[in-house]
Amino acid sequence: MEKRFLAPKEIIEATIAAGKKKAGLTFLQMLLLGLLAGVYIGFGGFASITIMQTLKNIDTGLMKFAGAMVFPVGLMLVVICGAELFTGNNLMVFSLLRKEIDGRRLLRNWITVYVANFVGSVLLAFLIAKGGYLQGSVKELTLSVGQNKLFSDFTTPLVRGILCNVLVVLAVMMATSSQDIISKIFSCWFPIMLFVLSGYEHSVANMFFIPLAKFGGMNVGWGEIFAKNLIPVTLGNIIGGAIVVPLFYFTAYFVEEQNRDFKI
Repeated sequence: MEKRFLAPKEIIEATIAAGKKKAGLTFLQMLLLGLLAGVYIGFGGFASITIMQTLKNIDTGLMKFAGAMVFPVGLMLVVICGAELFTGNNLMVFSLLRKEIDGRRLLRNWITVYVANFVGSVLLAFLIAKGGYLQGSVKELTLSVGQNKLFSDFTTPLVRGILCNVLVVLAVMMATSSQDIISKIFSCWFPIMLFVLSGYEHSVANMFFIPLAKFGGMNVGWGEIFAKNLIPVTLGNIIGGAIVVPLFYFTAYFVEEQNRDFKI
């Protein structure tokens, strides 16, 4: 019987190989693919707002679930069509731990892709606003979402960012395990649906949601957007996606294995 998925250790090995490949991309490749990822996540974000505004006066839980159902299309586009997403690229730490890449190449990718994700997300938000889509209840919900993402403390968005990217990188790992497109779609859908429904914070998604609210009329400066959301959420995403998940799995499947071999 044909094997249609990778085992956990095989996922990590494939992720290490992918991280090495990502580190070897040219600046132009990282820039273009990063722009696309920002746009793709924004596509899912606006679709979630569109469907939620029709349900917000009926039931809050149903509204959140409906939005969570359509948002994952963004990661599906990133994974299947190919794009560079900062939060998913946090898994490049596996390659760093395996000494396939160095810290300089890791940061080169992260910084370039993060900036490109931001530009792509803001560009899509601007086009949607200029396209006349922020009208009526859509605009009302957009402003509400944007306002609710401006936190008054540092800890709340940090913790929500940690929880979010644990699920995002697990979704990427599941998609890596999947060997056919339908499996990849479901691998992306369930964890991303879960983080959106739970209300966790994703830095690249927020690069779209908050600027969209700003272009829709919310009175907020760019410095405030970074200070009250993007900086703590990004740090949380890095902790969850680049420290928690990689260290647990790398220790379980490589460090422990090396220790067993040594004892033998």
